[in-house]
Amino acid sequence: MTKRNDIKKIMVIGSGPIVIGQAAEFDYAGTQACLALREEGYEVVLVNSNPATIMTDREVADKVYMEPLTLEFLTQILHQEHPDALLPTLGGQTALNMAIELSQAGVLEDLEIELLGTDLKAINQAEDREQFKELMEELGEPIPESKIVHHVDEAIAFANEIGYPIIVRPAFTLGGTGGGLCDNEEELAEIAEHGLSLSPVHQCLIERSITGYKEIEYEVMRDSQDNALVVCNMENFDPVGIHTGDSIVFAPSQTLSDEDSQMLRDVSLKIIRALGIEGGCNVQLALDPHSANYYVIEVNPRVSRSSALASKATGYPIAKLAAKIAVGLTLDEMINPVTGSSYSMFEPALDYVV
Repeated sequence: MTKRNDIKKIMVIGSGPIVIGQAAEFDYAGTQACLALREEGYEVVLVNSNPATIMTDREVADKVYMEPLTLEFLTQILHQEHPDALLPTLGGQTALNMAIELSQAGVLEDLEIELLGTDLKAINQAEDREQFKELMEELGEPIPESKIVHHVDEAIAFANEIGYPIIVRPAFTLGGTGGGLCDNEEELAEIAEHGLSLSPVHQCLIERSITGYKEIEYEVMRDSQDNALVVCNMENFDPVGIHTGDSIVFAPSQTLSDEDSQMLRDVSLKIIRALGIEGGCNVQLALDPHSANYYVIEVNPRVSRSSALASKATGYPIAKLAAKIAVGLTLDEMINPVTGSSYSMFEPALDYVV
């Protein structure tokens, strides 16, 4: 497999304004992606609304647009630039949501623009709570008892069936925005109403609480030839119930037995392969501290905040390699630019604690 010669110009969507729950790590990922694509000889057009980023420096992309990340503005830029392809998986949740909007509006199809990296089916399977639940059931992977709701009344009825505490998870929001833990009907009504209003598809997952479980994350990479590896795993200092964005995390995990670690590693590789993700992916899992019972919490089908930490901890440049995978290069043919000698298919050595 070699790089795509049918593509000359690629548009990269940035992560927009830095907001609570979505930090500057996406600037790092977007910058690395642009530089990696230019290294391979592609013309890169970058769109990002935030001037206080490195990715909007003129040296990073061939052309930089500092415009709002909205359907209207991105459509205008796509008409003007006519890129061959669009790369949305390195700009956090904002870029991913914009790619979905552009596709649904028919813009990508009209202009014959290819979506690079993870395809829309995989994005929707990971991001849409109902589709994700169905996929996990197909794979035989355990997920907490849950129900998709579009109205507050449905959330309350389900909570009365399975009992409190309950977790509310809105679909397609940044950093878990609008979600929360509810101990009673009053809290559930308030949080569900807020979550539904913030979700672009007005959808929330109402889920049995697994608060108190260990929260474990695996950073995984896969290419178009189904080569896949675990870059590193991480463990949150705080248990499930404290959002990962508000918690301390350490890599590699410090309290897992080898057996638990291998079990969750196998699950993570199984999931990235089932989704068909090409590039980086973050799998979040919950492990019962008193047994080997675990649940799959969610998957980010893109480079995430954790990816920046994983890259710095291990010396494995996730964003850079994810961009090159998006244009057809494979893990077993790319030399790791950090080591300069080993292939990117080799998992980083466990010689760090971060």
